[in-house]
Amino acid sequence: MAEKGASGLSLREVAREMGVVSSALYRYFATRDDLLTALIVDAYNDLGEYAERAALRVPRSDSRRRLHAAAAAIRKWAKSNPNEYALLYGSPVPGYEAPQFTVEPAARVAVVLGSIVADAWQQSSADPEDDDDGSTMKGLLETRNLDGAMPGVPEPVRALSLMVWSQIFGCISFELFGHYKGSVRNINRFFTIVVDEAANLVLPPD
Repeated sequence: MAEKGASGLSLREVAREMGVVSSALYRYFATRDDLLTALIVDAYNDLGEYAERAALRVPRSDSRRRLHAAAAAIRKWAKSNPNEYALLYGSPVPGYEAPQFTVEPAARVAVVLGSIVADAWQQSSADPEDDDDGSTMKGLLETRNLDGAMPGVPEPVRALSLMVWSQIFGCISFELFGHYKGSVRNINRFFTIVVDEAANLVLPPD
């Protein structure tokens, strides 16, 4: 997969690399897509667990530091596992459609970020509905699908959280795929600022 990309994954070639006959591998994975799904689920769970552990190391009362810890963990995992990250967040594999049961492992990392925002607002006396611009965010989301990840968080804050999600992962993807070359001198400091700005969008004022 590292050499040819996910679309070039072949059960026969994997078997050849392992030194076994392809029929032995087909006992475990009936098709290339089954193997691809197993790799995707494994990667999502690994990333989710990595982010969960990072967030748990910081007190729940320190939401900004928790967000930084989770974002830094996601970035570190991506840089340590570039092929797996590309499999999850890179170009779709032509002809492949992930089965429904991949949704739960895929959501683990989102739940980490969502719970940080939810905890912050639950502990705050600030009212997100006081934001005059909040009305422009209403009616944008499939609210029911976000109830589990962000319980009790008003829709405008949920919408901003999805923007932040895109912002953090977009920054990581740009770094990983070389799009910041020639533009950003200090990527570590740049990423810290990106997460700080993201926190300003979704966390209640101190």
